[in-house]
Amino acid sequence: MAVKSEKPFWKTKALSDLSQAEWESLCDGCGRCCLHKLRYEENNALAFTNVACRLLDTTGCRCRKYETRRQHVPDCVSLTPETLAEIDWLPPSCAYVRVATGQDLAWWHHLVSGDPNTVHSAGVSVQGRAVDERYAGPLEHHIVEWPGKRPRVKRPMPDAEPDTRTNPQE
Repeated sequence: MAVKSEKPFWKTKALSDLSQAEWESLCDGCGRCCLHKLRYEENNALAFTNVACRLLDTTGCRCRKYETRRQHVPDCVSLTPETLAEIDWLPPSCAYVRVATGQDLAWWHHLVSGDPNTVHSAGVSVQGRAVDERYAGPLEHHIVEWPGKRPRVKRPMPDAEPDTRTNPQE
């Protein structure tokens, strides 16, 4: 008797059909969305910074007060399937963006790798790259490009399975 291979939920469901637990589990824990951005009024251009929201644990790359974050940071964006379409500053590596555009999750995503630290060891997260907003000073002094670009990931350890992807930079 053949064993039926079940596809993971992100390949079979629309984002709007995910349960709250499934939606939350898609977050890869990179912390890039928690970095401050600057929007220039004169031309609507966007600039990324390496300055993290004061609630972001820059080591673990998770919000310290996720459930009550809007009480502490009123303009914190609540990412939903509806708001996802309106946001132009999520990184191309973001699992929500990838799934919404028909891509699979990257090999370093915890739902694929089985390890929530793979996002850090692959060099995708803000770990070791972000400055806490309480110590940063003017945001204009911290403009960087990397948060909005596809990350150049570190290769898996040599004892890992061989990389058979056609685009190893994902």
